[in-house]
Amino acid sequence: MTNEDYILKNREKDVRSLALGRMPEGVDLSWCLRQIEGWQLARKKLPRWAATEGLWYPPRLSMEQCSSEATAEYKRLSPAPTQDEGVLIDLTGGFGVDFSYMARRFGKAIYVEQQKVLCDAARHNFPLLGLDNAEVIEGTAEELLTNTDSLFFSNHYSMIYLDPARRDDAGRKVFAIEDCTPDLTQIQDTLLEHADCVMAKLSPMLDITQALRSLHCVTDVHVVSVRGECKELLFIMRRESDAPGITYHCVNLETNDEPFVWMKDEGMKDEGLLHLASTEDIREGTLLLEPNASILKAGMQDAYAMKNGMKKLHPQSNLFVCNSDVAAEVPARTFRIVAMHDFSKQSLKSLQRNVRQANLTIRNFSSTVADLRKRLKIKEGGNVYLFATTLADGSHALLQCEKK
Repeated sequence: MTNEDYILKNREKDVRSLALGRMPEGVDLSWCLRQIEGWQLARKKLPRWAATEGLWYPPRLSMEQCSSEATAEYKRLSPAPTQDEGVLIDLTGGFGVDFSYMARRFGKAIYVEQQKVLCDAARHNFPLLGLDNAEVIEGTAEELLTNTDSLFFSNHYSMIYLDPARRDDAGRKVFAIEDCTPDLTQIQDTLLEHADCVMAKLSPMLDITQALRSLHCVTDVHVVSVRGECKELLFIMRRESDAPGITYHCVNLETNDEPFVWMKDEGMKDEGLLHLASTEDIREGTLLLEPNASILKAGMQDAYAMKNGMKKLHPQSNLFVCNSDVAAEVPARTFRIVAMHDFSKQSLKSLQRNVRQANLTIRNFSSTVADLRKRLKIKEGGNVYLFATTLADGSHALLQCEKK
């Protein structure tokens, strides 16, 4: 039996069970199990790759760290328009998922990676994926950038892409730009000298404001979520730009949420544009909105509210109220307010009589979900949503809602 026959026969089976089974003659079991596990992971994360027969998959860690198909496709379509004859270089190739999508926009694409196993996979996979314009270079970004005779200095690039490794020498996760490899703060000037555009993919845990203090010439920040979970930050850097400020792009992929785009200084200095909700604004039938994860991560919730004429429940809250006409057009979890309860004994007793089960959320409120649920004696789940929060006048409220 060949390796290929074994993989095709067993790729739907549990890898751990296969590892304990009998090894057929002529089969490299370690290699085959890696391919089966990689294909099973790709089937969920990279369905187009999984549908391509014959691809080589790397060790599990590389599969876990690589971009999903959705986020890779976003990079291909959104951040920086280029011409077909341009040149792309990816200085931290990894498994090559991001590279494989972005490379299709360029006349020439160069993949750089220090791990031999990943370079071997790239050389094998790229032709199967239809990337005839790809060149694979084994080495590190630091090696290329410190040697003026290297391939890096022989081109001017339409785009330089890098995704610095977010693990230290001991394998621990790191988030700060300076702790990643390569350290973008040390090489950014060199990159900008040789490219029209630099795109850096950074950790979703990174503080955006702090990152902007370390990076030069940032024109755009893309905050990319998938189904409500923030997955990555993309910083676009251009030395030649006349943009008056930084444009934020907040997207929530694989949902119906429309992207929210806002330039940092666009009305943000006029605090009078942001209105706080009075108790009269919080009534039965009013819509309650919570911006999606990308908007919150970008700190654009107030801009979001101003743009859409919404009112904020409290200066420190990220909950807003508005009418139904606005809510149909904005990217947010949306609820319809059924009733507002205060924390008087009479109000809480009325709530407990009518609501036996609810989804409880705490926002800008001095209690935990567990403690409040115990106090209310309300079971978890059901179709009722309770938001415990603080209003603009400092009072506490329980907003009883239904999902819109």
